[in-house]
Amino acid sequence: MPDETLSATATINAPAETVFAVLADPTTHPAIDGTGWVRESRDGAPLTGGGQVFRMAMYHDNHPDKDYEMANQVRVFDPPRAISWEPGQYNADGELGFGGWFWRYDLAPAGESATEVTLSYDWSAVPPFIREHIQFPPFGPDHLRNSLAHLGEIAGSRVR
Repeated sequence: MPDETLSATATINAPAETVFAVLADPTTHPAIDGTGWVRESRDGAPLTGGGQVFRMAMYHDNHPDKDYEMANQVRVFDPPRAISWEPGQYNADGELGFGGWFWRYDLAPAGESATEVTLSYDWSAVPPFIREHIQFPPFGPDHLRNSLAHLGEIAGSRVR
């Protein structure tokens, strides 16, 4: 079975608490994203725990609607060590369903004021009917490296 996870690691010049705070704030996600698909937080509220759902406005040229919304459910919330979420969408009946992929950030101290951050994208649970319409991964490894660089810029700007 092929590996169905992409990962990238970078050292960010900010403490883990600062990096985690940026990741737990969905209003920063458009600036972190390297694809331009993530547009804005629909809720504006910070992430506070596992199971929380936060909605994001999205745009993709290849999406049937172009503009669409993702409802992400927090899977891991372990400040300041790890945070992850699984993107999903609400159906016509208001039920939240998931596609089988998730994002995860693992943070580890790297000296007194730096953090090693590993960003992972895992699509191993994507069912065949979704794979018929979406190629996985839908982006290359540069996307993860770009996202970490953007995260580093934002977190670094918050260090006094």
